[in-house]
Amino acid sequence: MAASDPGAPQAAFICIYPAYLNNKKTIAEGRRIPIDKAVENPTSAEIQDVCAAVGFNVLLEKNKMYPREWNRDVQYRGRVRIQLKQDDGNPCLPQFPTRKSVMLYAAETIPKLKTRTQKMGGSDQSLQQGEGGKKGKGKKKK
Repeated sequence: MAASDPGAPQAAFICIYPAYLNNKKTIAEGRRIPIDKAVENPTSAEIQDVCAAVGFNVLLEKNKMYPREWNRDVQYRGRVRIQLKQDDGNPCLPQFPTRKSVMLYAAETIPKLKTRTQKMGGSDQSLQQGEGGKKGKGKKKK
């Protein structure tokens, strides 16, 4: 409700980009949590899923890009807006008083998602074969 209210303070909503939780990024590239707690290549949809599941008011902006992200691929796009605080300044969920607590929770929960646990199967081989084919094409052009 507060999201549609034009008088609601924007400070109540925080932005989380996938780069904040990505263990492949350095702090200079935008990671905001310790590397041992970060997750490999999270997507904005995964962040939205875990935050919505815990009860946050979540808004996914698919076409937004993290300014420091040089890769324009679809998997790196997206930004999640989360209502952290109510209009009176109190946290919406008492167990998450700060933006860092939300980021740490999301990074801890994303690896447990069903989509993550199922992907670990044979999909890695097909990715490697696809990359090999692309490299071969590049060499022929030179």
